Amino acid sequence: MSLARAIATVGSFTLLSRLVGFVRDIVLSAVLGSGAVADAFFVAFKLPNFFRRLFAEGAFSAAFVPLFARELHDGGRTEALAFARQAQAALLLVLVPFTALLILAMPGVMAILAPGMRDDAPTFAMAIEFGRIAFPYLLFISLASLYGGVLNSIDRFAHVAATPILLNLTLIAAVLGLTPFLPNSGYAAAVGVAIAGVLQWLWLLVACARDGVGMRLVRPRWTARVARLVKLATPVAIGGGVQQISAVLDVVWASLLPVGTISALYYADRIAQLPLGVVGIAIGTALLPLLARELRAGHTQSAMANQNRAIEYGLLFSLPAALALWQLAEPIIRMLFEHGRFGPEDTARAAGALAAFAVGLPAFVVVKALTPGFFAREDTRTPLYIAIVAIATNIVLNIAFLCGTTLAQVGIALASSLSGWLNAALLAIVLLRRGQWAPDARLGSRTLRVAMATAGMGAILWGALAVLGPALAYGNLAGIAALLGVCALGGLAYAALGALLGVIRLSELRRILRRPPGLEPAVLRSTDPGEQP
Repeated sequence: MSLARAIATVGSFTLLSRLVGFVRDIVLSAVLGSGAVADAFFVAFKLPNFFRRLFAEGAFSAAFVPLFARELHDGGRTEALAFARQAQAALLLVLVPFTALLILAMPGVMAILAPGMRDDAPTFAMAIEFGRIAFPYLLFISLASLYGGVLNSIDRFAHVAATPILLNLTLIAAVLGLTPFLPNSGYAAAVGVAIAGVLQWLWLLVACARDGVGMRLVRPRWTARVARLVKLATPVAIGGGVQQISAVLDVVWASLLPVGTISALYYADRIAQLPLGVVGIAIGTALLPLLARELRAGHTQSAMANQNRAIEYGLLFSLPAALALWQLAEPIIRMLFEHGRFGPEDTARAAGALAAFAVGLPAFVVVKALTPGFFAREDTRTPLYIAIVAIATNIVLNIAFLCGTTLAQVGIALASSLSGWLNAALLAIVLLRRGQWAPDARLGSRTLRVAMATAGMGAILWGALAVLGPALAYGNLAGIAALLGVCALGGLAYAALGALLGVIRLSELRRILRRPPGLEPAVLRSTDPGEQP
């Protein structure tokens, strides 16, 4: 499967998941609102999600996939599967006691995660209860992430990419179905998170069995392969999780601000995660096993070309998405969430945060395309050092914004975006200096053209907003129709400008979707002499 097809497969299912996720968030905003119950649940939900992204989908996946690719290349599927089962045993050996420990220590954990919430005893008590109910999700979703790494490494992307849909559907069903039988809707949402973890685990367990890579239990053993996995995964737990660490720090800062700030950041982040999930996560998921296989086989030029194409695909979608989200932040929040207990003040808070998150969107996508260049070479220490710098910068910026300005939640989001740009820049500089990545002429040419098309789209959106502004001020049917019209106009404008400037060529797209990864550098060669790799 080509890189483009892999990205398209993961991206399409991720898009479907995000759309279902929007329905989930509309339900949550209407039932939970943006008050104390919502703040308590979102803090509780942040905890297992943080460890999932940091360890299971961050550290463990980044370390496991290259080693699994090595076993596939050197020893075949039998040896690779034996290693995967050993990794599963090691993961369980850590996760079971870790999960039990954090459930017992939840009051202390919440005091660290949301220190400002301790001043409101009922909300703090709810956060502890919700956290204890939801935290077992980490155990099951971590196992699901391991199975996903196995399936992605054998080019089975669809089942893995579809897995998050189960979480969204389960949360919707739980909030709507269980709320009448529980003290409040936060309890129902927390129960839904725990059930979703079990369902996602079962889904990928069955998928592995169907594809001939059944993940049965084996006795934990300390082998050279497991030791190597632990050695690689430990630094990635910080290095690959800079965005997740920043997200948790956002909760800490937000807990010190008025009630509703945590919820505003959550809803804003959910919108920003749509393009990041569809593009950034799809690129990272598809690129890592491909680079690991190519570098293992000695195809360094092909690996470098594929990394350039990954960055190009990322910028192709993230630059216009960032500008559109920045311009349309308030009407998007209003149309999606201003219902039930979510009012105009909540819209204003969330819209400001969304605009600030949009500033860092291209950086977060580029990071997803650059970090596989380290992980595929089994270098997990360098991203660790870069992450420490980015996290420290995020902390300094948050202190500066919160103490020296009135930006509030906007400052929290802006600090995350600026630290994301620093992270991307440092990753690129290190790869360049090592000679492990060199932007080719095509990447430079296409990036310039994408920027020009994005600027043109922005000008057209500005004009449309000036004309349709009064209709967009209300969350009624007319407002929804106006927003959809503006979005459609922006998309058509970008597509037209992209075609005019030579950013998108349908003939080229058809070719790369049909070719295997090893042929992509030749296939992607343009007829424009200025774009030769």
